[in-house]
Amino acid sequence: MLLKNKIESLLFVTSKPLSQNKIAEILKAETAEVNAAVQELKEDYNNQSRGIQLMTLNTKVQFVTNSDNRAIVEKFLKEEQLGELTKPGLETLTIIAYRGPITKPELEQIRGVNCSMILRNLMIKGLVESQDDKKIMQTIYSVTFDFVRYLGINEVKELPEYDKLSQHETLEKVLSIKPEEQEG
Repeated sequence: MLLKNKIESLLFVTSKPLSQNKIAEILKAETAEVNAAVQELKEDYNNQSRGIQLMTLNTKVQFVTNSDNRAIVEKFLKEEQLGELTKPGLETLTIIAYRGPITKPELEQIRGVNCSMILRNLMIKGLVESQDDKKIMQTIYSVTFDFVRYLGINEVKELPEYDKLSQHETLEKVLSIKPEEQEG
């Protein structure tokens, strides 16, 4: 698979800028090769006919929406932020509240579906936050202070049946299955 193709996929699924060094590390590629591939992607995306463009700042890169579409994107995001939670969003938020901090792969293993957009929406609403865990080299997700405060509790351990549900044996079994062992 082409390096440019892999970089495009990484940038598509991340919600924050990635450094070109980090991309090189993830893809086990030379930084110079990554730089060249990023330049090719910029040539592919950065024209007025595209709704998505590739933004670079210093050595970090991220997909962003075309600035010509700013008004419609802001309107949509405002509606998303103020709108009610969908059932999948509520399920995801519940898992994060009871199992967090949790990685995206663990979350997706429990839910059985890709959670990128749901996580993005929960972060936009200020209910979930992400943090890089350097020990496991992954992003972890947890609920925010605003979420806990909104519920009128002092900590997540005050959620109903927290001890029972946060360590439920069915979840433990699901999380113990390696992704390659799952049916697909």
